[in-house]
Amino acid sequence: MDITSEIMTRESRAIMNTYTRQPICLVRGSGARVWDAEGNEYLDFVAGVAVNSVGHCHPRVVQAIKAQVERLIHTSNLYYIENQVVLAERLRELSGMDKAFFCNSGAESVEAALKLVRKAKGSSDLVAAVGSFHGRTLGALGTTYKPAYREPFRPLNEARFVPYNEIEALKAAVGRDTAALILEPVQGEAGVHVPDEDYLRAARQICDDRGAMLIFDEVQTGFGRTGKWFGKDHSGVCPDLMTLAKAVAGGLPMGVMLASEEYSNVLQRGDHASTFAGSPLLCASALAAIGAIEDEGLVERSREMGSYLRDRLEDLGQKEVRGLGLMVGLDISIPAADVVSQAREKGVLLNNTGEETIRMVPPLVVGVEQIDRVVKVLAEILE
Repeated sequence: MDITSEIMTRESRAIMNTYTRQPICLVRGSGARVWDAEGNEYLDFVAGVAVNSVGHCHPRVVQAIKAQVERLIHTSNLYYIENQVVLAERLRELSGMDKAFFCNSGAESVEAALKLVRKAKGSSDLVAAVGSFHGRTLGALGTTYKPAYREPFRPLNEARFVPYNEIEALKAAVGRDTAALILEPVQGEAGVHVPDEDYLRAARQICDDRGAMLIFDEVQTGFGRTGKWFGKDHSGVCPDLMTLAKAVAGGLPMGVMLASEEYSNVLQRGDHASTFAGSPLLCASALAAIGAIEDEGLVERSREMGSYLRDRLEDLGQKEVRGLGLMVGLDISIPAADVVSQAREKGVLLNNTGEETIRMVPPLVVGVEQIDRVVKVLAEILE
């Protein structure tokens, strides 16, 4: 029995069966490449689901983690944490938001936002988009569209779902009693759907007119993924609340909920908390990842490489190519799960978000030759 088969057998006895896993065990990574337990090399166009934006084991992130581990790993939020303050200041500068609440994941950042909305508005009347994904915890799950995710766990505080990228639908759904509208600047799990240029601006105006709060879920679109620091920057819209996670800490688990000045003091002492959030270690890693994105021009690189990737994918003559930066969706004419499996056998890791949809969110450090290799593999499979 090889190493991977042994791990698969042991996993079936020890871990709850909640994941559909690819039959490989990854043990090492560098940049846009990973290796499995048998020594096979892959180009990683999944990147931990848009987490490893600066690449696997970026030297700057690794060094920051090593240095911090030798000094202090965890203290809890009973004490002041310098790294946390520095990171919050950097996020203010980058996002234009006012204050941060640190947590441990994207779902937790959405939970924090929904909790703030409840306190600010005294209501949990929510509007979300068809195709949305905001997490699987009970609060966030109520704003996640896919019925199969919600059905086993009802009753939930469920949002009213309206078609994405339809301004008239927003006007009809967001009313005087609506507490908040939550949107992804680019829908990720739905297959990478980019709205029209005026959609987010219209959402902001509609919320202002009706007195509703506007939440942008930037868990997947943040930190250069779309070719700007945040997805909202393409439209110049500032939300009331913003949720972050995935790429923020260079591969370590971190979530952040940011609030605009108007709502930055709604949550007071005792209203919300998290034991592990914003630890010295996690914040050191996040600061290193942000520094790498800045110093290596990875936001610009995402824009350039994303444009190149989409152009190359257009050459395949498939149904549709969508995306912003290095957040790309490809609709194909054969079952996407089969393409994912065949690509893996050829040394390329991909992810399908629908029966005929491939999502690509490679590390922002990916290069032209690596993109060419992935497109070549896709061409071979699709032919």
